[in-house]
Amino acid sequence: MAKLTTYFFSEDAKAQADFYIQSLGGEIVSMMKFGDLPNTQDDVKDRILHLEMKAAGVNFMLCDAVNQTLTHGSAINLSLEFEGEAEAHEAFNKLSEGGTVKKELSLEFWGSLFGQLEDKFGIQWMITTAAKTSEA
Repeated sequence: MAKLTTYFFSEDAKAQADFYIQSLGGEIVSMMKFGDLPNTQDDVKDRILHLEMKAAGVNFMLCDAVNQTLTHGSAINLSLEFEGEAEAHEAFNKLSEGGTVKKELSLEFWGSLFGQLEDKFGIQWMITTAAKTSEA
């Protein structure tokens, strides 16, 4: 069995982590800067080499993209499923601040809330709730 962890390459990993913690709740678990390595150039010593965080009960990793150009695409969306509607609405509203709502969070024919957005860091999200099942 494998474990999948999202790893963000960022222009500002610390700001991005703080935004997700503010939006989803959670904490930074560990953080290393390039300056923690020996012989690091002064211009990158304060940049994030590796950051681990937990938000919405999910583990994420981030780093600053040093000496590389970031290209954001639409081929991958991160999907977060919440148990409650209030929790889903709060996450959707906070994640969309400064970003673009692609599809408003609304009740769908399959019985759950669903919405899509691109956050201010260019990350695509799908927010949903578990489908309500009717008892027979």
